[in-house]
Amino acid sequence: MAAAGAVVGRTLVAVREAARPGVSTLDLDRVAEETIRSAGAVPSFLGYHGFTGSICASRNDVVVHGIPRADVVLAEGDLLSIDCGAILDGWHGDSAWTFAIGESTEAEERLNAATEASLAAGIAAMVAGNRLTDVSHAIEAGTHEAERTHGRTYGIVDGYGGHGIGREMHMDPFLANEGAPGKGPRLVVGSVLAIEPMLTLGTDQTTVLEDGWTVITDDGSRSSHWEHTVAVTEDGPRILTPRP
Repeated sequence: MAAAGAVVGRTLVAVREAARPGVSTLDLDRVAEETIRSAGAVPSFLGYHGFTGSICASRNDVVVHGIPRADVVLAEGDLLSIDCGAILDGWHGDSAWTFAIGESTEAEERLNAATEASLAAGIAAMVAGNRLTDVSHAIEAGTHEAERTHGRTYGIVDGYGGHGIGREMHMDPFLANEGAPGKGPRLVVGSVLAIEPMLTLGTDQTTVLEDGWTVITDDGSRSSHWEHTVAVTEDGPRILTPRP
């Protein structure tokens, strides 16, 4: 899984380097597919329940599952989330990264920082002996800590979260991004979860568009999505999808 995750990390870096004003999200999808296949891996998103991209490219008020399109062209000031998965030797890696195209507002920078901090809090809870919702609670606590630091609230996107991962991309259990601690399966050495907080500058409510994939915020507020595939080891949490 670490080998598959390394492919994902390199792909996200390649996509970010290619992302600039005037480039379409379909252009970025081609960069991702080439990077994944050149490593001997297979894009796990492509064809998944009919999905047409090798990445999810979600811009501004799109939270997740944005379909790469030739007519979605990046502009200065966009906030772009790239979610990427790869399969290598039958094992999956899954990771997401949100970044600005050019300059971003202070509010967007703080939103992105808050989401990254929530992810880090969840990763820190990936230790043997914890229960599943200890990770959920840590993610939520990380969000609230960022809210106190930034002097504002963030929307914790309702109904979406992380998941088990291994020989399949999406496996049980579902990992909520908030909730009370001490519930669910106990983590053991070898447990692996894809941890993925999603925050917005406004509402926690979303709508799926008619394409059956694209998830947007109900109030048009911008969103951020960060994700890593993380394993429980004897020495603590191990990120399997590092970005070089």
